Amino acid sequence: MQLVVIGWLQLAAVAGAADPGPIHPGPVYHGGRNELEVAVPRLERTIVVDGRLDEPAWLEAAVLTGFSQYAPVDGVPAADSTEVLVWYSADAIHFGIRAFEPHGQVNSTLADRDRIASDDAIEILLDTFNDGRRALVFAVNPLGIQSDGVRSEANRQRSGSFDAGPDEAGVDLSPDYVYESKGQLTEFGYQVEVRIPFKSIRYQARRVQDWGINVVRRVQHSGHEQTWTPARRGLASFLAQNGRLRGLTGLDQGLVLDLNPVATMKVDGARSANGWRYGDAEPEFGFNARWGVTANLTLNGTVNPDFSQVESDAGQLVYDPRSALYFAEKRPFFLEGSEHFEVPSQLIYSRRIVEPVAAAKLTGKISGTDVGILSAVDDRVHSASGEDHPVYNIVRLRRDVGSASTVGVVYTDRVDGDAYNRVAGADARLVFGGVWALSLQGAASIDRRGGEQTTAPLWAASLTRRGRRFGLTVSVDGKDPEFRAGSGFISRPGVANVGITPRITFPGAPGARIESWSTSLAILGNWDYDRFVRGLASQDRKLHLNNTIVLRGGWRLGASVLLESFGYPPDLYRDYAVERQLGGGATDTVPFVGTPRIGNLDFVFDITTPEFSRFSGSLFAIVGRDENFHEWAPAYVAILTASADWRPTEQVRVQFTHNRQQYIRPDDRSTVSVRDIPRLKLEYQLTRAIFVRFVGQYDAFEQDDLRDDTRTGDPILIRNPATGVYERALGYSTNDFRVDWLFSYQPTPGTVIFAGYGSSLAEADRLRFRGLERTADGFFLKLSYLFRV
Repeated sequence: MQLVVIGWLQLAAVAGAADPGPIHPGPVYHGGRNELEVAVPRLERTIVVDGRLDEPAWLEAAVLTGFSQYAPVDGVPAADSTEVLVWYSADAIHFGIRAFEPHGQVNSTLADRDRIASDDAIEILLDTFNDGRRALVFAVNPLGIQSDGVRSEANRQRSGSFDAGPDEAGVDLSPDYVYESKGQLTEFGYQVEVRIPFKSIRYQARRVQDWGINVVRRVQHSGHEQTWTPARRGLASFLAQNGRLRGLTGLDQGLVLDLNPVATMKVDGARSANGWRYGDAEPEFGFNARWGVTANLTLNGTVNPDFSQVESDAGQLVYDPRSALYFAEKRPFFLEGSEHFEVPSQLIYSRRIVEPVAAAKLTGKISGTDVGILSAVDDRVHSASGEDHPVYNIVRLRRDVGSASTVGVVYTDRVDGDAYNRVAGADARLVFGGVWALSLQGAASIDRRGGEQTTAPLWAASLTRRGRRFGLTVSVDGKDPEFRAGSGFISRPGVANVGITPRITFPGAPGARIESWSTSLAILGNWDYDRFVRGLASQDRKLHLNNTIVLRGGWRLGASVLLESFGYPPDLYRDYAVERQLGGGATDTVPFVGTPRIGNLDFVFDITTPEFSRFSGSLFAIVGRDENFHEWAPAYVAILTASADWRPTEQVRVQFTHNRQQYIRPDDRSTVSVRDIPRLKLEYQLTRAIFVRFVGQYDAFEQDDLRDDTRTGDPILIRNPATGVYERALGYSTNDFRVDWLFSYQPTPGTVIFAGYGSSLAEADRLRFRGLERTADGFFLKLSYLFRV
């Protein structure tokens, strides 16, 4: 307490924007000394959110201080001092943050919402149901720019596919909450003021309640994450290590009713035989509503929700053609409360509902049970018959068990005329011993189409030990070839996988050049499902030695060696044949057999720079000998992903990424295929609410004539699905360029003006930018306003 008062007295002489405000703080809770039970003052005060913290209310606020370092190494005091002031009134909870920075420069930009990953930032985590499973995240950068979402223990993430470090509870930035924040740079660092209305969030339906709380500070010049509670990376749950806001009482949401009318207009044009044609510019009207049935339950409804595609999906490289690509949900209605529909194996995927005519959902938590119920009617153009409206019904329930475990059930139903798909399943995540987590899942699908009905299972189990130094993951899962999820996303059906991944982490000493080094050995096997059930050998076998090193200052290095063996997948080549040369110009069509097994040896390199004040970048590369799926033959592979983020001013952001994928035949060094996807994004943030964006993406793909490279060298034939006739797989190229412009005005979530233009172009020669011709374009306009009753 004495140290805090002295620190504030020393700062009292700083004038103007650097004024730290009151010098007599309220009760102090030092996280490093495990003072984690906070009695938050309830004050009947009204203040202006201006980032100054000079109102009398802040004199009585509780003070959270004594932060600890969490990443890359935990268990040591934070190098930077942080003070978080907190109090609440009847209708909102208030936070004031003073972040002291004597060691380096503060990163801050006037960014768009959810675009502050390169900035210094404070994340306030509120577990309003005090269950240790999920927390609302309210993040702000030094200027008060907002980023918000949900951090969930059920959503575990790593920074990359070959990252050797432990997974973490992931943050989903999809949800947007209405709250106020203002911040400013000061001579001591920065300070931010945050007001979160109770009307914007869900919490327990109790007169007196406790909330879980933690505060995370990101310091970009060092690459460190610091937490108010002395959280340990080796434990199975991060949120279970939260502190507590005790005895919250008299919380008043008032009437929670948000009305959100939406008007959109879209005009698409395309080149035709009769010239350039545009469709009719007919406006469409939609309506969204949100009603807080109780403090812990929310009912959402929508009629004709808008398309919401203000930016095209970024191009992705295809590593294995047997696996489908995943694209994230972007539509506001489906993002609201999406955390309540989390389920393992992605049995719920809202993008299956393509163009809903109307939808409604109920989300929240009742007596320790998470509830997510969704019903939607899709447009008839997405029906198999073109006449029926597909109807979706989805139910997700998840029950808290013990201090950190959960059990859940899921049911999905898609009905399309006489056809239907129904999936029912159960899952559990059981945490025990502090560092162990056991995940179990079982599901079955009933699918009826064409008058025939099939039933098939899906199952999965994994055991994970997190541990500070030693970790282990053992997993097994399987999907029957007939398993179908009409409301979910199954990347690759008909397979079973077994994996064992031990991990060792060596934390560095304080101040050491190497702050953390993790190494893992991933032993993976992949089976065709029927082979697994019959106890036969695996089809694909992988041994990955991964290393991840975190250096002082925020540098991150990765290096991996991949030893793999892929078995011939006959289903992928059922329409392939070989044009056998018989001599004298005669040919014969013979089945494509393919070599039984391909061995791979690849090397992976990864480097990520710190988030410098004006620049950050990363480089990911795979080189070596890999499978060439085009011809089912070995090939030299070169895969490169480079990205750079340049911030010349607080208001300008330039992002560039380049993905390259090339396969080269080992015998004559000819290129089988090469794909380049450069993407440039320019953003100018005029104010907190207004920005202009340009996105240009080029997708250049070139493929050679295919041949039976491992056996005969003869041309490959592929059956034409329209005619049933085998045709030579001749080389071809595509060079597509996509341009998108957007003007955005978004003062709060729900109130927006979007005006945009998108154009698709093509040219004969790759990456020449000469002779580009438009093939399609379109204009769109979106107007919406959020009425908070």
